[in-house]
Amino acid sequence: MSITAAMVKELRDKTNAGMMDCKKALTEANGDMAKAVDWLRQKGLAVAAKRAGRDVSEGQIMTYIHGGGKLGVMIEVNCETDFTAKTDEFMTFAKDLAMQVAAANPICVNAEELSEDVIAREKEIYRAQALEQGKPEKIVEKIIEGKMKKFVSEVCLMDQAFVKDNDVTISDLVNEMRAKTGENVQIRRFVRFQLGEKK
Repeated sequence: MSITAAMVKELRDKTNAGMMDCKKALTEANGDMAKAVDWLRQKGLAVAAKRAGRDVSEGQIMTYIHGGGKLGVMIEVNCETDFTAKTDEFMTFAKDLAMQVAAANPICVNAEELSEDVIAREKEIYRAQALEQGKPEKIVEKIIEGKMKKFVSEVCLMDQAFVKDNDVTISDLVNEMRAKTGENVQIRRFVRFQLGEKK
């Protein structure tokens, strides 16, 4: 199938990828637009994964206030260059992350930050629940494993479903931003304040 300039332009408009990458993606996908988008995303995510180890010393500290001043979030999102940090796209990305923290109330950035105490306590609760329901001992571990996966996806920011699009995780969003900017992008830390809430 011949790849037309109009097809390349359409794919470029959809993905913001370079013209040559769009042409190659359409060629690889035999003109199938959806497959070409997937090909570009996979290529971008593979490159993004390589960038994840690079040093990040620039970025934004973004704030978000909700509910007439009753809920506030401050989040630090890092990248490699001041140029990227000042783009509208990066600032919108950081704002979306602050809104995510406000809406979904994570307790940490990623699973590695979960304390051993929290993990042990959750496992103990799930074990007690399973035994209380009369589940056989041999499947209790599987039940605990499944419930821990769900727990991590609810309390770790990187594993949460994005509130604006539940088909995408925050980890996916970060990888997409790495692919778009060509830089390592990381969520360093956040704090969430709710009026009257005790920590």
